[in-house]
Parts: sequence; C-alpha cells; structure tokens
Amino acid sequence: MNESQLTLQPPKATKKPHRLELHDDLRIDDYYWLRDRENQEVIDYLNAENAYTEALLAPVKELREKLFDEMKARIKETDESVPYKDGNYWYYYRYEQGGEYPIYCRKHGSLEAEEEVMLNLNLLGEGHTYYNATFPDISDNEKIAAFGEDTVSRRLYTLRFKNLKTGEFYPDAIPDTEGGNYAWSTDNQTIFYIRKHTETLLGYQVWRHRLGTETTEDALVYEEADDQFYLGLERMKSKKYIAILSDQNGLSTEYRLLEANQPTGAFVSFLPRQRGHEYYVEHFEDRFYVRTNRDDATNFKLMQVSEFQHADTSQWQDVIGHRPFVYLEGLEVFRRYLVLQERTEGLLQIRIIEQATQHEHYLNFGEPAYTAYVGTNPDFDTNTLRYGYTSLTTPSSTFDYQMDSRERILLKQQEVLGDFNKDDYQTERLFATARDGVRIPISIVYKKDFQKDGKGPLLQYSYGSYGYSMDPSFSSGRLSLLNRGFAFAICHIRGGHEMGRQWYENGKMLKKKNTFTDFVDCSQYLIQQKWTSANGLFAMGGSAGGLLMGAVANMAPQLYKGIVAQVPFVDVVTTMLDESIPLTTGEYEEWGNPNEKMYYTYMKSYSPYDNIVAQEYPNMLITTGLHDSQVQYWEPTKWIAKLRELKTDDNQLLLHCDMEAGHGGASGRFKRLKDVALQYAFMLNLLGIRE
Repeated sequence: MNESQLTLQPPKATKKPHRLELHDDLRIDDYYWLRDRENQEVIDYLNAENAYTEALLAPVKELREKLFDEMKARIKETDESVPYKDGNYWYYYRYEQGGEYPIYCRKHGSLEAEEEVMLNLNLLGEGHTYYNATFPDISDNEKIAAFGEDTVSRRLYTLRFKNLKTGEFYPDAIPDTEGGNYAWSTDNQTIFYIRKHTETLLGYQVWRHRLGTETTEDALVYEEADDQFYLGLERMKSKKYIAILSDQNGLSTEYRLLEANQPTGAFVSFLPRQRGHEYYVEHFEDRFYVRTNRDDATNFKLMQVSEFQHADTSQWQDVIGHRPFVYLEGLEVFRRYLVLQERTEGLLQIRIIEQATQHEHYLNFGEPAYTAYVGTNPDFDTNTLRYGYTSLTTPSSTFDYQMDSRERILLKQQEVLGDFNKDDYQTERLFATARDGVRIPISIVYKKDFQKDGKGPLLQYSYGSYGYSMDPSFSSGRLSLLNRGFAFAICHIRGGHEMGRQWYENGKMLKKKNTFTDFVDCSQYLIQQKWTSANGLFAMGGSAGGLLMGAVANMAPQLYKGIVAQVPFVDVVTTMLDESIPLTTGEYEEWGNPNEKMYYTYMKSYSPYDNIVAQEYPNMLITTGLHDSQVQYWEPTKWIAKLRELKTDDNQLLLHCDMEAGHGGASGRFKRLKDVALQYAFMLNLLGIRE
C-alpha cells in the first residue's frame, strides 16, 4: 500500500448485541441490526463501505477501465442467436450496437422472411436502472405473446401480454409471478401462471387467467401446501398437456396434468408424491416417458407407461435400466429417436437411440474437458438434433446434428473479436485425491506459455451445492486473466452431480463439510503439483459458492492470496431459522432444518459468520446487491463487519454493494462486465500487475 492508502480507515459498524437462543445455545449477534434496509444508518454504512473500496482500489482505476474496455471489445455488439423453428415461425433474439438488452424477434415461414420484432427490451427498459423480461410464450394461434417483466431484480415478474399482429399491449398486468413459468391453453385466451409469495419469494399457487378479464376474476387451480416444495409450470412438448411440477429439492417430485384443450378442468396427479421418489415426465403420442429413481435407481433410469395407466406403477416398463456409474440427466423425445443426456466421470455425453431398431451411438467431442447439452428442439417430426457445445478453450457453439446420417453442422460459434486464437490456450483434466481417498476432477485452462513452476497465479472456482454441476465453459472475459499469466481451474467438488447422484448426496445435509474439504484438498494439490503457490492462489465462488468461500477462509486461510466471495450465503444458522426470508423452508433438504438440534449443531460448526476467529485472513473482496432475492444483502454485510472486528492481519477486506441490483448483478450485458473488471483488478492489484 502507498502512504495515502495506509491512512484510510475502514468503516466500523456499530455493535448492537442481539440475543439468539435455541437448543440451550446462546449466540450474540452484534450486527443483526444491519438487516433493516429501511434504516438510513444501514444505507450510510453500505455507502461508506463502497467508498472505502473505491478509495483503496484507486491505484487500479485505470486498470479497471482497461479491463472493462478490452472485455467489451471482444463482444460482437451486433449479434443474434441461432433461430429455432416452432410452429410456423423461426424465433431468435439479437443485440444491436450499443444496446444493453436483447431484442426478441421472429420470422414467418423461412429465415428469409421479414423480421417481426416481438419485444425490444432496450425500449421497454428505458427509465429503469434494472430491467429484465422473459422470452415470450406464444399462444397457439401465434398471435399473442405472454412475458414476465422485472424492474427491481427481486425476481417478482409482472405478467404482461402483447398482440403481435397489432403491436398493442393488453391492459392485463399480473404482478408477483414466476418469470417464464407460463402455459397457454389451446383456446388462445386462457393462460396459467405461478404466483409468488412477496416475502418468502416462493412460488406457491397456480392461477388461471382469461385474457381481457380483471385479475380479481382469476381462478386458483392449485396451491402447494408444503413450503419445502418448489413449483414449476409448463406446456409439454406434445402440446397436449399442461403440467405442474412440485419438487422437493432433490428428494421427491409430483406432476399434475391437465389437457390443454380443457382449461377449466381439474389437474390430475400423475403419481402421488412419495418421499424419496423423484420422477420427471415427457409425453409422446399414446405414452409417457418417465425418468425415475424408483427401485433404488439412484442415478435414474428411463421407463414408459401408457397414457391412461400412468398412476399404476405395475404398468411402468423399463426402457433404459439403471447404471451405477452413469447419471441419466435428461431426455429429448423425437418420433424416430430418443436422445439422452448422460454424465460419466464428470463429463456430459449425448446418446442417440433409434426407437425402431434400438441402434445407438454417442456423439464424440474430442476434448478432455467440455460442456455439451441438448438445445431447443420443439419439433417431434425431425431427424435433426439441435445441441450446444463449449469448453474452456472453445467459444459457445450451436450445432445441428443429423441423427440418421450422423452429419454435424456448425450453425454458429460465439465470435470473439480481437486477436483471440484458441490454439494459444491449453485445457487439461486433472484429479486431486481428497483426504478420504475420493478423486476430485479438476478442469484447468491456461495460455500455452504458462510455466508450471509454482510461481504463476491461479484462480480456483467452485460451487458445490444443490446438485448443480459446474461444467467447463468458455468465457471471453476470462481471457483478460489468462493473457496476464493466470491459470483458471474449476474444481468439481462434492455437492454437484458431476460424478453421479452420490456425488451430490455426499455433499449436502450432514455431509456438507465434504464440499469445503474437497476445495481445500484441491488447493493443496494444485500447490503441490506446482501449478501455483499460496502467494499466487485465488479462490472465487458465488451464492452457495460464497458459503464455500467463507468456510475455506475460516478453515485454511493460509492457502490463499485472495478470495472473491460473490453474493455469499454466510450466515447459515440464522437464515435457515428465519422462515420469512426467501427460500428458507425449501432449503431444508439441502442443509437440514436447524430447528432440529442435530442439524443446528452441524450447521453452526461450519457457518462462516459463526466461525470467524481471531486469526489472519486472506485479502478478500465481497460483493452483494441491496435487492438480492436469493442471499439477502445483510449476510455479506454482517460478515465483513465481524471479520473487521476479529481478524489479526492488515490484508485488504473490501465490500462492494450494488445499490440497484439483485442476485444476478447488473441487468445489461455490458454493465455486468464492470463487476468482473472490479474482481479481476482486485486480484491483479495484489500481484502488482497494473497493466
């Protein structure tokens, strides 16, 4: 630090002790008062933290601007997605030069037809500091677009409607809906939507609305009584059924179906929920395909049943049996083919089966670490599969694959402007051995002149919760780190699904600490193998990955030069005890219910906020958003206040609170890059790199 920085004093939050007592255990939370976003003292404190961060990072102000400019310069400003055909139209979105937001479009009949602009989000977003709108759901007569609009970043969407023939916006406006979870009936007048609780932000009711009527006349068609279940809503690919999905966070599911041509009818359970049974349904012709974990199929198997016998499990027939080392992740049905998305040894695979002959093959991708996924395929009557592909060195690519001839056609690859050449970069697949002997996959990328001598910097990234797999994908922004000598590693730690269902089960509830120790063990492996050193190793994670950052900061602070914790979930016990906070009750099957002493004690033993001690901590940058709907801003705010009080070092401890945005950060495609530039500049500054 220079002399002027040494005189900077970090903000100091006032201590106002608050007693929290449960299970004969007393916790004193001195910073509980920071929860009140209506309190001017809270706003003043957040503004002071932001000012301190800006002052301390003043020496890299030019670097931040340079990073932003070079990341923005790699993005093709005038760009569009690959169109997909649904009904009589081709649908796509595009960006214009200088536009922050997409423009949702379609063309009738062919790609040579005249463009119809359905929604221009740049115009709709004028006057809003935050704006997001979902891609439209189109009525069966292809005339009316239904879309959700969020202007606050709380993920409470107002359902609106536009007549695509006249350009007229209907007066109907339904607030507090689940964005994108809309389903039209065949009459082109009736739509179903999920209503969210404005405090907990849980979707808990499904309603029916008839266009042109007052919302007070809407009918409640289903209410989820168990607040541990999340609701989903869709029109199935066959278009015959509207489906409500109740999902208990990886423990049990239940579908309710209604024929789309009977909008005033009653939804019928496909199979009543049973604890431990997860199933997912796709309708085709006279049958349902069911991806299920019944009969101890922990990695799921595929079954089928007649359309009118679905509630009788004795009629369910195996199509693809259970395999202990292959996780069945998804299914796409075509008239002639079944396409399965599977995961083996942490890598996604696409398997194609011809229904008549049962002949099958896998797509070959030819890289050691990659992401491949089934794309948008709304048509049954085609032999063409749309899929996506990316890797740490390959920009996002969209392919059409002819399933009969096996011809692969690259439709589009993300264009990276400037002097990017993928051959300048190398990707590898590594395996670190965890302390209990389990092998942890690591996907790593670096520029080919990177020296594995322990002297180079490395950014280690993970998530490790909710069964979400962190698959290797390309980032043009990341090139700004790689080009400055960094390697980048994704550690596929337990808590995701990378290595199958058991990988998730061994990283949740009373086995959650495996997630944290896996990350630490990967760090030690990367140091031992001379990929980096403790003076060059940085850790990054967001949301539940921010919990990971908080845990490893307490457990192994000596391993990291710096930590970037994005919107971190760090006050685990207090949050999970507060049912008024968004998403709490639905998370019991992920973390446990602390109202039960066993889970309370275990949570408290790793909760980052509850385990801060008087020790040296790495340099840390913590980010949050005042309107965050997932992790409330006060968690990282309390965390930094307590860290300041107890830590024994002079390392940087910075908070950046976006006073306008929520969990996903800024809403524009370029505004987000300012957050990335801040995080990169923080790390580069600690290494003395200011170019």
